[in-house]
Amino acid sequence: MSSREHSTRDMAGAPAQPVTAGVGRRPRLFRDIAWRGQLILLLLPFLAGIVLLVFLPALIGLPLAFTSYNSLDPPEFTGLRNFRDLWNDRIFHLSLRNTLGFIAVAVPLRLLGALAIALLLARRVRGVGSMRAAVVLPTVVPDIAWALAWLWIFNPIYGPLNILLRTIGIEGPAWMLDENGARFAIILMMSWQFGEGFVICLGALSDIPSEIVDQARVDGAGRWEQFRSITLPCIAPYLLVLVVRDTLFSLHANFVPAKILGQEGGPNYATTYLPMWIYTNAFSYLRLGYAAAMTWVTFLFTFAIVMSTWLVLSRRFGRWGP
Repeated sequence: MSSREHSTRDMAGAPAQPVTAGVGRRPRLFRDIAWRGQLILLLLPFLAGIVLLVFLPALIGLPLAFTSYNSLDPPEFTGLRNFRDLWNDRIFHLSLRNTLGFIAVAVPLRLLGALAIALLLARRVRGVGSMRAAVVLPTVVPDIAWALAWLWIFNPIYGPLNILLRTIGIEGPAWMLDENGARFAIILMMSWQFGEGFVICLGALSDIPSEIVDQARVDGAGRWEQFRSITLPCIAPYLLVLVVRDTLFSLHANFVPAKILGQEGGPNYATTYLPMWIYTNAFSYLRLGYAAAMTWVTFLFTFAIVMSTWLVLSRRFGRWGP
């Protein structure tokens, strides 16, 4: 067969393979670079806001932690006195315990709520879009608005919660006048906003290959066995991110309910969390240097909690993973 017949056969058949490997790789390389560039551009506004509104003010406030400053007189250098005063501050220790208790209860409640609702609404049925929107909607409500709404709900006289309890023969407590009732009310109010976690759990569940679930059903695995052996290991990385994110969120998001529902941390400092005590010292007592020292201690405390949570759960995830 002649070379002309070979060329005719090649034109009629499958296209010829590329001569060099580099020619086929360059478009994919360019696509990867373009995707990374787009990702960086999307992150730039967020990173700029973090640097300008978080890191720079924190660095500027660091020298104030070693001074006595009331915003009226020039700062006076006091060395480590603010940090020594923190060690002996009874209210600071109480706010630290309140914050730890809040995190220990609110974070699992939000995570379990988001995961449970995501499992219920993961199926494509009629009206599921409206139900998903109803779950996400409370997340976009401003903090002041829902704090005032919950203040009405927890009213001991005409609040709907106590009225409902009276209809079934239970005398509701004076929620925000009792220490344990106030703590429970703050936790309950902060646990119903899990729209962001719900969206992440829903996306994680949609990424599970349906072939694996179908094979498990063929093998006779029940719903609990499917969840324990397939669903939970597949979504474990997402749950790890949610736990870390919710821990950070819980360390500062309790300020608005503590100020409005707890009447600035009451009763008897039961709802005084770290952000509330920092705010009180800075703007009520004008102890800005002491508040700056407390802020940096809170930052180190937050870093320790997040890292310990990450190490513990990442080890667990390592055992789950393949």
